[in-house]
Amino acid sequence: MAQAGILIKGGRIVNADRSFDGDVYIEDGIIKQVGKNLIIPDGARTIEAAGKLIIPGGIDPHTNFEMPFMGTTAIDDFYQGTKAALAGGTTTIIDHCIPQKGESLVGAYEKWRGKADSKVCCDYSLHVAITWWSDQVAQEIETISREKGVNSFKMFMAYKDWLMVNDYEFIQACKKVKSQGALVLVHAENGEIIAENQAKLLAAGITGPEGHLQSRPEDVEQEATNRAIMLADQVNCPLCVVNVMGKSSADTITQARKEGKVVFGEALAAGVALEGTNCCSRDWRHAAGFMMSPPLKLDPSTPQYLMKCAANGDIQLIATDHCTFNTEQKEMGRNDFTQIPDGINGVEDRMSVVWEKGVQTGIMDPCRFVAVTSTTAAKIFNMYPQKGVIQAGSDADIVIWNPNATRVISKDTHHQAVDFNIFEGMECHGVPEMVLSRGKVVLEDGELHVTQGAGRYIARDVHAAEVYSRILIRDQIRQPYKILREGDEDARAGDAPIPSAGEPDIATKRGQRNLHASSFSLSGKQVDDHLQHRSSRQGTNPPGGRSNISLT
Repeated sequence: MAQAGILIKGGRIVNADRSFDGDVYIEDGIIKQVGKNLIIPDGARTIEAAGKLIIPGGIDPHTNFEMPFMGTTAIDDFYQGTKAALAGGTTTIIDHCIPQKGESLVGAYEKWRGKADSKVCCDYSLHVAITWWSDQVAQEIETISREKGVNSFKMFMAYKDWLMVNDYEFIQACKKVKSQGALVLVHAENGEIIAENQAKLLAAGITGPEGHLQSRPEDVEQEATNRAIMLADQVNCPLCVVNVMGKSSADTITQARKEGKVVFGEALAAGVALEGTNCCSRDWRHAAGFMMSPPLKLDPSTPQYLMKCAANGDIQLIATDHCTFNTEQKEMGRNDFTQIPDGINGVEDRMSVVWEKGVQTGIMDPCRFVAVTSTTAAKIFNMYPQKGVIQAGSDADIVIWNPNATRVISKDTHHQAVDFNIFEGMECHGVPEMVLSRGKVVLEDGELHVTQGAGRYIARDVHAAEVYSRILIRDQIRQPYKILREGDEDARAGDAPIPSAGEPDIATKRGQRNLHASSFSLSGKQVDDHLQHRSSRQGTNPPGGRSNISLT
């Protein structure tokens, strides 16, 4: 059934690359025209947006709705979670399908689709986790990436004896995922050290949420981040490090990108807004409500540091890792912090929190805000330009954003099912005044108008240009080489024993050419032997060259 046309008029359109004044005309869920003085059919609804921003709907690439975890299930299901997402200006989410060890990846994917399809209020897609390794898993990665529209696979370096993979499994999975043109996501913490620390703390009688914080010091995250980047790079596999919570992990990603490694970083709304002293509260329920992995950091400068990394491009995404548990569920670990289901909210508040802590403080401009909350996710996960941009032909996932309005976040007014909100009492500038999901107005005048099951599953093709443009070229030039030496069979057969002149220079650690490296060969062959030699010619010009000045 065709939808009536909608004209959004008089606002400032903000995309990741530029902002400009203009109007947007929508028809049948698609943006048809963008510009000024648009010619539109009669009968279209006009929405005035003067003084407001017209931005692409947010994309949260990291949610865990109704996820089974530690003997319970996350309280926000796919209906409640996507409803809350729309209330906050997020129009697309990517959730995590997490098979148990030994479980079929395809079977788990079908299970997650069965849970989500009839409930989602907005469009969604899925990452699939790799929690074990076998020939079956390798084959199912092919099936899922080719037939199910999944181009991202997640692995955990933590959660020992449950989700954690070892280095061998990580390498094998990276090789397979890369062969399919997909992306590896990694939760980077050293699971072995965490298990050691947990046992030590419990033996010392530390059972509260502060034990969770102490069992996962920042270098546990940084070590795993560095190791994951190194392992993935060794097999030329693109990598996205999710849940970047520590300054040192952000620095590790920044340095890897400077070295040319294909790695992306994902911070969280919680990480750019809050610090870890909440986990040390004397109120057990309050402290447990802030438990997440990796944990929030005690260093009060960390949130702004991560926001600055996102603002300058060292971190590419700001997501939520929305995985919520009520107080009653958290009570499962009242006497043992390792049994507290760790997870926090964020899907409804992410956009406003990032605006408040980023744009309102002058750290980030509106275009970069759009990039980290929408456009870059669309590009990395190959939904662009269907999602993540205001342009003709794109889905009409649009937010009319009031940068001057304020709201105070509270569990009493949010749309999530969870009975706790980590951003409780935070006043945020920047409010979504109207939200459109594929051309349908779903938020207006503070009221939600959502339909359960109205969202679509978004199948994503492999070989996203944002991820693979460099990888494919490197496959061609990163070939192993053999140095042929006098006496080798190949050398005696007349094959070229030295590298060609077109190969990259051998460089030192500082990047300069290594002058000790030589193309000299004992065989007497030279790098220009393939060139035709010219007869010698004596120069007749004086030193410094011939002058064109004549004396008269």
